[in-house]
Amino acid sequence: MMVAETQRLCLRHFHICDAEALQAIFADAEVMHFGDGVQTDAWIHTWLLQTLENYYKNWGFGPYAVVEKETCQMIGYCGLFYFAELAGQAEVELGYRLAKVHWGKGYATEAAIAIREYAIKTLSLTRLVALIDPSNAASLKVAKKLGMSYEKEIMLEGYSHPDHLYMLEGSKG
Repeated sequence: MMVAETQRLCLRHFHICDAEALQAIFADAEVMHFGDGVQTDAWIHTWLLQTLENYYKNWGFGPYAVVEKETCQMIGYCGLFYFAELAGQAEVELGYRLAKVHWGKGYATEAAIAIREYAIKTLSLTRLVALIDPSNAASLKVAKKLGMSYEKEIMLEGYSHPDHLYMLEGSKG
């Protein structure tokens, strides 16, 4: 199912067949540097099953496959992640991750803007957040382009240092 479309990208629901393409993201140490580290094939399979369940049983949203129109190649994900409790309240995070070969082309911003609009206009969400490692300059730039602003530091379980919580309230853009 298609969720959003931009000039260069399509954002669609994941399919279990996307597991192999996700290895370029989750099995790459550089891509996962600001995440939970390199993941196994079994972890990727579980992540996909949970994503599919979130679309249909839980919140009606989740991460979406980012597909480059020109090549029809799945190059990463961008989407919405529900946190029942994040620094004392429920939050919806706008997050993304792209295969390294696709960095620096503006795809992250393009996909994130499309998902921001989908979240606000279609899902009627009034607040989105982004959790960003303060040393992740590229993600900080994307958050600012989305109209997000710094709210506070937040220490996540298992982390050795706090992330920064950026937020967007109301309709932007």
